[in-house]
Amino acid sequence: MSRYNPWKHHRRSVHLPDHDYVDGVYFVTVCAHHHECLFGDVVDDMMHRNAFGDVVHAEWLRTEQVRPYVTLDAFVVMPNHFHAVLFILPDTPSVGATRRVAPTRTPHPNGPTSGSLGAIMGQFKSIVTKRINDMRDTPGGKVWQRSYYDTWLRTETMLNTRRLYVQTNPARWADDEHHPEHVK
Repeated sequence: MSRYNPWKHHRRSVHLPDHDYVDGVYFVTVCAHHHECLFGDVVDDMMHRNAFGDVVHAEWLRTEQVRPYVTLDAFVVMPNHFHAVLFILPDTPSVGATRRVAPTRTPHPNGPTSGSLGAIMGQFKSIVTKRINDMRDTPGGKVWQRSYYDTWLRTETMLNTRRLYVQTNPARWADDEHHPEHVK
């Protein structure tokens, strides 16, 4: 077993350093652990979710229900990954608490900012993992790869391009970079 080497083992963030990911429009991709096809199959260019895929689908829909500041857009559960477009609405003044939390005493708080894309995705992945592990009786098992991919969609053209990508993903499954035959 090799020792930890910060130069070799450090994962660099792909996130924009000056963007807080608390509001905006985002395209996200989350991959299954080891690109395992856990969530169903594509047959005749149509995605057919299994029970685990239904969990992913249902929990994504719950995202909007439990977070009034999130609006879901196009999304698709694929055999070994998940794509989605979502809107995180700006924090608006209201009575009661907001999503933004009071600053902590440490310069680098643990975990993502409440209400941010990172918090939303972390909570989504966590509950899906728990539910799937309960179903397959594998407590502590891994369902997702570490982290997720995201793109901040800053223009209508970017948004429409990603919507089309999501909608046509099952039809392009055989050529998809996440297809087991193409994953290294």
